[in-house]
Amino acid sequence: MNAVLLVVNAGSSSLKFAVYEADARLARLGGGQVDRIGRGPPLRAVRPGETTRLLPLPADAGQAEALDAMLRWFDAEFADRSLAIVGHRVVHGGTSHTAPAVVDDAVLARLEALDPIVPLHQPYNLGAIRRLRERAPRVPQLACFDTAFHAHWPDVARRFALPRALHEEGVRRYGFHGLSYEYLVGETRRREPKARRLVIAHLGSGASVCAVDDGRSIDCSLGFTALDGLPMGTRCGPLDPGVVFHLLRSEPATPASVEKMLYHGSGLLGVSGISADMRELLAADAPEAREAVDLFAYHCTRQVAAMAAALGGIDALVFSGGIGENAAVVRERICAPLAFLGVTLDAGANARNAERIGGGRTPVLVLPTDEEVVIARACRDALASG
Repeated sequence: MNAVLLVVNAGSSSLKFAVYEADARLARLGGGQVDRIGRGPPLRAVRPGETTRLLPLPADAGQAEALDAMLRWFDAEFADRSLAIVGHRVVHGGTSHTAPAVVDDAVLARLEALDPIVPLHQPYNLGAIRRLRERAPRVPQLACFDTAFHAHWPDVARRFALPRALHEEGVRRYGFHGLSYEYLVGETRRREPKARRLVIAHLGSGASVCAVDDGRSIDCSLGFTALDGLPMGTRCGPLDPGVVFHLLRSEPATPASVEKMLYHGSGLLGVSGISADMRELLAADAPEAREAVDLFAYHCTRQVAAMAAALGGIDALVFSGGIGENAAVVRERICAPLAFLGVTLDAGANARNAERIGGGRTPVLVLPTDEEVVIARACRDALASG
């Protein structure tokens, strides 16, 4: 019986999954995605060459129900195949995990302790692991960490200017979106083999910018939590910590209400008062929508320039993510002030969302990311070493 491996990327309101041959080729056999969990979407389960199959979910379905529907699909489609391993995206590995880890009770306990740092991600990543352990207790589960790609930053990029004891306790900058960056580094190197200093912008509902020197991350706009660096769909981005004290002194604010506002009521949604979706904002005529777009682009420009400074120059700029791949107007606004770095755009190529959109001395690429295949490769390596 030929074995397959399953990759699961579970978030607070979405579930992505993919099935691969468990061999060196890692041929993708199928996969799917659930969006807007809790609001009654279908589960889209697709195998190459087949018609999309829609598995409806009830309106009140949560992550557990979405995972169960995924497993029913898997059992029906791959009844003649054995499941060798399940790989999971886990956003935070802390200081203990700088490489993929097979999950046991001790590993799960360490990862659960990080839930408060990334509350939009970690509890849902680990919830998927627990559900799969219940449903397939003999199948190994491999956790692959977004923080691992950033594990070798120089100390000057890692530290906050806080008492040293806090740093030793783990209050430090970690960086996220590492699985996406790992994939994009490989894809960029294939296209621009001489480009050593890369600035990569992963721009979606969650957004960040990363500096990569010769394949290794040296800094990222995201730090201790997934709030920092850039305004995002509903997250605030860079914020003077004194603002939090001000909000907490304002009645009837509580730590929980301020946290909710910073994670769920800020960013594009908070500034515009209209939507967290860049597509809707670009289509809107309201000045508040334009202001939100302008603010996002401004902070992206600042971060690209900051990462280029950390690298001592830039050999290529890469855009990815839903905004980075599809919003030509946003890319144009980000790049317009960066001519001093050799970044200029070919207007026609940019409007077409072409792969190469740079018209200056610095290549500018638009590349789709694939976190799932990075996890699949880690699963393949774990099987080979085990």
